[in-house]
Amino acid sequence: MKFIQHPLAATIILFSLGAGSVLGFAPFYLFPVSILAVAGLCLYWMRATTAWQAARIGFLFGLGMYVVGIYWIYISLHDFGQMPALFAALCTFLLCAFMALFPALVGAISIRIAPSTLIRMLIAVPALWALSDWTRSWIFTGFPWLTMGYSQVPHSPLAGFIPVIGVYGVSLLVILSASLIACWIMKNRLSTTPKRHYLLIALAILWMSGLGLKLVDWTQQTGAPLKVALLQGNISQDLKWAPEVAEQTIQRYVTMAEASDAKLIVMPETAMPLLSNDLPEWVTTRLQQHAIKNQGDILIGLVENENGEYFNSMLSLGSAASATYRKSHLVPFGEYIPLKQVFGWIYRDLLNMPLSDMSRGSIHQQPMNIADQQVAINICYEDVFGEEIIRQLPQASLLVNVSNDAWYGKSYAAAQHMQFSQARALETGRMMLRATNTGATAAIDPQGYVFAHAPHFTETTVNVIAQGYTGSTPYVLFGNWLFLLLSFAGLLFAWRRKPMIKD
Repeated sequence: MKFIQHPLAATIILFSLGAGSVLGFAPFYLFPVSILAVAGLCLYWMRATTAWQAARIGFLFGLGMYVVGIYWIYISLHDFGQMPALFAALCTFLLCAFMALFPALVGAISIRIAPSTLIRMLIAVPALWALSDWTRSWIFTGFPWLTMGYSQVPHSPLAGFIPVIGVYGVSLLVILSASLIACWIMKNRLSTTPKRHYLLIALAILWMSGLGLKLVDWTQQTGAPLKVALLQGNISQDLKWAPEVAEQTIQRYVTMAEASDAKLIVMPETAMPLLSNDLPEWVTTRLQQHAIKNQGDILIGLVENENGEYFNSMLSLGSAASATYRKSHLVPFGEYIPLKQVFGWIYRDLLNMPLSDMSRGSIHQQPMNIADQQVAINICYEDVFGEEIIRQLPQASLLVNVSNDAWYGKSYAAAQHMQFSQARALETGRMMLRATNTGATAAIDPQGYVFAHAPHFTETTVNVIAQGYTGSTPYVLFGNWLFLLLSFAGLLFAWRRKPMIKD
């Protein structure tokens, strides 16, 4: 056992544990691996005696997790953004290092506020980790990728808690499960630990509760089922905005739409590589006529230009009155330039990213009344934020995400992104329909399971029968408040509790 405490061995093991935790996320979906990897991290944290040691342990784990989990940032910057390789690698590494600071802070703060090892591991660490995942969802506009709760979607018993406390609440339960396992392994170090089997009983109760919650129907069907066509045009990212292929791209999507008899036809994000003002009249005329013929509607992805401002938008055409949704949560450094005076030179000298200075749509947009459903649209990155998706609920009966993950090549970024949509379906008790440029185009049921999925990097149409739902899950009603109250109550208890075991 002394070997694993050697600084070099510990560095390798912790980095490897962090890397291994990624196997719980899509496309692998090996949810027990993430819990066991965190249990390994907790074993190291239990041996830490100072905040610095705990921070170092958390940082090494986090670095392994993010270097392996979001390596595809490099592909976006270098392969498609044309950033020099070394600078793209440096930027990607610095982002991973920044993200790794969050588990480092979890370790450091937990050892400060909870001197008792048992209280620290079973209360402080789970609450702090969940809060750190939540903090990443809004700090610097948010980047909650690899939030630990997603590793349990949709197969784990813990996924049953998502409609109640959301994905950040499940992060807390993932870390609690890992801590229970670690304490069970390390019972000899914790002289006042309850009998060893009590830890396993607590774990079993937790997981059985999740299984029970999976059986609850939080929402009910509403309206008649409808046929939906999800279009995947498979336009290469390096050609998507090339003027010489714009007409070919437009014709492809018009042809795909006209080949469908679906009541609701959904195109991907920015499927039309032109500004709305420049879209030929024949396109809107033909699409509207076809939608009316199907007694339904078509959703078109394009960029709107209004008074010199550009919006990433979805436009509906067809039987219902035309409506528009404008993306409100933009990707920093991808769709807008934070601190333009400071960072503008990166775009001028190092990057070639179209539409990198967009304007935000309103946060108060309502569902579209189309195809006899109330359809809540979200564009690309927006489905990462559950607290924003529920702004259109409970009015919305159906969720639609449109995206273009071609920026990340043949990495597993698109699969990870789809897992976020699976969590949104669970949180809201609604179907989530995804139309993307190159993948993952899919249909997801209210339990978070994918029931139709197109092959990636293939021109195709996914035809599904969709069903609207009504009603509210606890998460729709309360958002993140239940998880936040639980976390802060736990931290208050840990802070005020008299030490049971001194490190």
